[in-house]
Amino acid sequence: MILRLSKAAMVLAVALFASLVAFGNITDYGSNFAFVKHVLLMDTIFPDATIKYRAIEAPWMHHAAYIFIIALETLTAILCWIGGFRLIAARALPRREFHEAKGWAIAGLTLGFLTWQVGFMSIGGEWFGMWMSETWNGVPDAFRFFITIIAVLIYLVTPDGEPV
Repeated sequence: MILRLSKAAMVLAVALFASLVAFGNITDYGSNFAFVKHVLLMDTIFPDATIKYRAIEAPWMHHAAYIFIIALETLTAILCWIGGFRLIAARALPRREFHEAKGWAIAGLTLGFLTWQVGFMSIGGEWFGMWMSETWNGVPDAFRFFITIIAVLIYLVTPDGEPV
């Protein structure tokens, strides 16, 4: 039982994190919008970088990208909240039923991983050269986030070792 509650608690912890990130981005839109805007403008990467042709200068696209990020963070939170509470509800069920209750949590954790690994690390970090910016480099934070999320996902899908 403690292992199952631990798994639910870990999923709920990610739900809380994603909720706080989304809430912060919504309620303090301007602060984090500046981050997205500068990453897409590529205006703080190395001056001689030859990848600046990738920059997106249209302000509406900056807002669209930021709103999309907020939507992904919010959906991650919702899926993880549902998943965590479903795990709590299924904690005393046989192993098969508990395993089947993991679906929402797996979906939420996967989306969270993809948001920070693909969105921030791959697209922001590599495509837009965010790693070159001393001011707007979110790669270390994104790495911390998606490593935590993937660790929870791996822990969640590890068999409980209980009889069927």
